[in-house]
Amino acid sequence: MHNDRMRVLVCPDKFAGTISAVAAAEAFAAGWLAEKPGDELVRLPLSDGGPGFGEVLAAALPEAKRFAVPTTDPLGRPAEGHVLLDGETAYVESAEACGLHLLAEAERDPKHTTTFGLGSLVLAALEVGAREVVVGLGGSATNDGGAGLLAALGAAPLDAAGFALPYGGAALSACASLGGAPRLREATLVAATDVDSPLLGLHGASAVYGPQKGATREDVFLLDGALTTFAQVLETLPGAPANLAALPGAGAAGGLGAAILALGGRVEPGIGLVRRLARLDDELDRAGLVVTGEGSFDEQSLRGKVVAGVANAARDLGVPCVVLAGRVDAGRREAASIGVTEAHSLVEHFGSVATAMARPADGLRELGQRLARQWSR
Repeated sequence: MHNDRMRVLVCPDKFAGTISAVAAAEAFAAGWLAEKPGDELVRLPLSDGGPGFGEVLAAALPEAKRFAVPTTDPLGRPAEGHVLLDGETAYVESAEACGLHLLAEAERDPKHTTTFGLGSLVLAALEVGAREVVVGLGGSATNDGGAGLLAALGAAPLDAAGFALPYGGAALSACASLGGAPRLREATLVAATDVDSPLLGLHGASAVYGPQKGATREDVFLLDGALTTFAQVLETLPGAPANLAALPGAGAAGGLGAAILALGGRVEPGIGLVRRLARLDDELDRAGLVVTGEGSFDEQSLRGKVVAGVANAARDLGVPCVVLAGRVDAGRREAASIGVTEAHSLVEHFGSVATAMARPADGLRELGQRLARQWSR
């Protein structure tokens, strides 16, 4: 390799609501190579468990088999999901069945949305022989504590009279028991998420994330109370840990984390899992520059998100790290503390939020050209 050829690692997360991680990496790389065609651009799109988790892992695990699976969306309508099978480990993305992006704004109501479709994906993973099912959690429209997931697995929530409850978080206030044993065929579940919230209370699923899913202030109190009741029922499952509702990650994806823990599963940081599977550290060790990014680089980004994971790893290896984002709200000092060398915003680049939202690929290509002129040897 010539001394003047630069190796750039491009590993963004999705830019939520505008462009996938895979497309963002391609757009930036295209811009850089248009300016410096002799450089080597390594695309390694990443995810912390939310939307795009399956696509990112399919790119990172080229030997794995990916199956399309019919499922249902948060309102029970037909949808398509996927199972990625790598040996005896399967990966599924909850957002393909429970994602907020699957609903129009007027349809968003976590009192009634369900995780049943995710259960269909888990069952499909078991059908193709998975002994471990890793579930990417994030971007959900649901707040049902995984009740729909349990129903799909054969353990439907029941009221005191033994009747099955309607789907959705609100109905769980009447939950008295589960109608059977979950059919997991002795497989293990793993929740991959960037959220360490408990299930209940001021920092729980309903209070923190419910409003993003369409919950009113009154809905938040109703849903938190319903999940309080449901948590007691979840703790009757044989594999459930004590004090389930207070465990970190129990509140992920509207309480899906709690259901997975109750089924004897575990919670794992999504970026850590993807970092390992994508061999991020190996690629960083060979890079002269790393470029990462996401829709909004803010205070949340500094804790457990893709950008923080990449920047921390780059800092440990002495590799400069540039962040690209739709908007940048994190302060320079805070960004530097996690290993970020500099950050660039599409909003600032275009001078308009609307244009940044409408033309993310164009903006990333143009920033790629600008950074190539700045950084390439």
